[in-house]
Amino acid sequence: MTEPPAESLLFDVAPPPTPVERLLHLADQYTQHNDALDLLLRAADPPAPDAHAASAQRLATDTQSAIKAIQSERLYESVELTETVMRLKQLAFLAGAAADLSVGAARELTALAPEAAVSCAVTLAAETRRRRWATAPAPDDRLSAVQRTALAEIACGHVVASSSLGREFTRSREPKVLMSTLRALETKGLAERTAGSPHAAYVGGPPLDRARLTSAGITALASVIDSPPAGPSTAPGTTPRPLPATAQVIARSR
Repeated sequence: MTEPPAESLLFDVAPPPTPVERLLHLADQYTQHNDALDLLLRAADPPAPDAHAASAQRLATDTQSAIKAIQSERLYESVELTETVMRLKQLAFLAGAAADLSVGAARELTALAPEAAVSCAVTLAAETRRRRWATAPAPDDRLSAVQRTALAEIACGHVVASSSLGREFTRSREPKVLMSTLRALETKGLAERTAGSPHAAYVGGPPLDRARLTSAGITALASVIDSPPAGPSTAPGTTPRPLPATAQVIARSR
């Protein structure tokens, strides 16, 4: 079989993730980490003291990498950008410190990390668009306002799914993410479920599935995370409004 020319392979290489996409992926990593710690805490046998250490150290390293990616963009300094980097440095410090603590104490240190990472992504997206609106990614107009909000809630680690008596349902915070919305996002290839990732809601309860963003879902959310959910397009040079869900994240995390 003839190998394709090396030059043709260059066109198959996906572009590197943007700093905003990296932060949304980081939020998912923190959610997976927290879910794993929850399962360890509820296991029949006590977990080894360092069972979570490698994961925590990896998160600290990945958070530092996200900071470097932001700094490499060489955006003009602003209070918002400075605070975003500062909050990410705090996340990296907490993740690193968690590696040396017990599982229970470590879980507390990263409890709010997914929301914080999404909040930083909102701010960074708005700052990037404000300075580089001409080259900013075009918003994914296939998404309804409800779907945009659902993507943001999933990114924050707020959405799980389960079934009972043959009926599927979701559990989420406000604003609620309905099962019909989750299914629509799955059909578009923007969301997926990881079975048995989070712990059951109560002892003896049905297993839950974690709703997560796919790579395509992260890209789609990154393009709209700082944009108005509906209505006329934002004029160039105007600071876009954040999505309702992510606005709540910002308020809660400050």
